[in-house]
Amino acid sequence: MPITNDSAITEFILLGLTDHPELQTLLFGLFLVVYLVTLFGNLSMIVLIRLDSHLHTPMYFFLTNLAFVDLCYASNATPQMLANFLSKKKTITFAGCFTQCYIFIALLLTEIYMLAAMAYDRYVAICNPLRYSVKMSRQVCTCLVTFPYVYGFSDGLLQAILTFRLTFCRSNVINHFYCADPPLIKLSCSDTYVKEHAMLISAGFNLSNSLTIILVSYAFIIATILRIKSAEGRHKAFSTCGSHMMSVTLFYGTLFCMYVRPPTDKTVEESKIIAVIYTFVNPVLNPLIYSLRNKDVKRALKNVLRRNVVTKRALPPLSNKP
Repeated sequence: MPITNDSAITEFILLGLTDHPELQTLLFGLFLVVYLVTLFGNLSMIVLIRLDSHLHTPMYFFLTNLAFVDLCYASNATPQMLANFLSKKKTITFAGCFTQCYIFIALLLTEIYMLAAMAYDRYVAICNPLRYSVKMSRQVCTCLVTFPYVYGFSDGLLQAILTFRLTFCRSNVINHFYCADPPLIKLSCSDTYVKEHAMLISAGFNLSNSLTIILVSYAFIIATILRIKSAEGRHKAFSTCGSHMMSVTLFYGTLFCMYVRPPTDKTVEESKIIAVIYTFVNPVLNPLIYSLRNKDVKRALKNVLRRNVVTKRALPPLSNKP
């Protein structure tokens, strides 16, 4: 829908993933199942870590926050997208679009620094195990978790404000399934130089900084592991990092493709596919990666299930007598 110079945009139209009506119901069912699995997996991870005292360690403290961020990440756009699959009016208010854009950027930045904090935790655990409890004290862990949230939501607010200060007069139709920066910039008829460069600088700075922390941490980790003489010891040390490395590879790979490029018609189309990966695939895979490859989580799950069975058996039977 073209916008005249005298009219102000009060809502946007989200085109979604496809304009084929016959695929809408199929996609609704598919993404509903993925979303429900994401909710169940991440909530289960958070509850399991809270219930089992053996998992009350810095590593699982970070994992709890990662699961929470993934939960919020998936919930930011999915309900709107699912509603749009079944609705003819695929609109979102201007304020709703701003909020969605802001939360996406904020949670994205929060997650990349949360992954960096987890890499540092593994570095201390493997390279300096004797001082692990001192270097990763409760106070240090709280600071390492608080920083990603504070920084992410601060920089996210700046980026969202820069986006929505633009003048949108070409159209109010967003070629995406949520309010993302690149397609919004394409709608602007004002100068986007500041916003585009701010987005590229922020993406380059934050991705390179967090990735540097991760790569340096793993360089020291690998050097330490290679000095371990026993094959069993090396395997055990590598196994504690394998899940994190898989999450980092998947997450950072999609982000570099998404943001470290100027927005064009081609990249906006590609960004929808990439966005599906880090909006749906990453959050649903992280609980599986950290549970299926983690003996501590498997053991904790068995213990919780065993306690529930024992508790039920210990309960006295209900009497039928009046």
